[in-house]
Amino acid sequence: MRCPFCGHEDTQVKDSRSSEDGTAIRRRRVCSACTQRFTTVERVQLRELTVIKTDGRRAPFDRDKLARSIRVALRKRPVEEERQERLVNGLVRQLEASGEQDISSHRIGELAMDALREVDGVAYVRFASVYRDFREVEAFSKILADMNPISGDAHASLPTKDSQETP
Repeated sequence: MRCPFCGHEDTQVKDSRSSEDGTAIRRRRVCSACTQRFTTVERVQLRELTVIKTDGRRAPFDRDKLARSIRVALRKRPVEEERQERLVNGLVRQLEASGEQDISSHRIGELAMDALREVDGVAYVRFASVYRDFREVEAFSKILADMNPISGDAHASLPTKDSQETP
């Protein structure tokens, strides 16, 4: 493993431990040249996945890109870092277990939206608004209506200015 500080190729593992959910190993390393310490993470990769973009381009699947998207959607939401990591790990396992090597970006986005919908409604709407490229307010209204259908008149349960009591 090359040292990220000085580029020296001789580093030693000082400590190893498995991650919380057992899907990765965190290794604490030290460089023999500059004595700087750093951490690496090793994950099992069942197969090489290729993402087929909407324009037909092919790119290697990037777990970190998926994790960043999930974290952005969940920013400032009450979802712990550990749960976010489990969500990303679950999505990656689902993709690897599908048996397909080529996966469309559309499928990855839909799986991520489904997972976020179960975890946090606000994060789901945030992700969907970027993923589906919302340009009009009506798109938000439609996704909110699809999320939690209200029987009868949708506005009947909302308080109005006239119905609020003033002290």
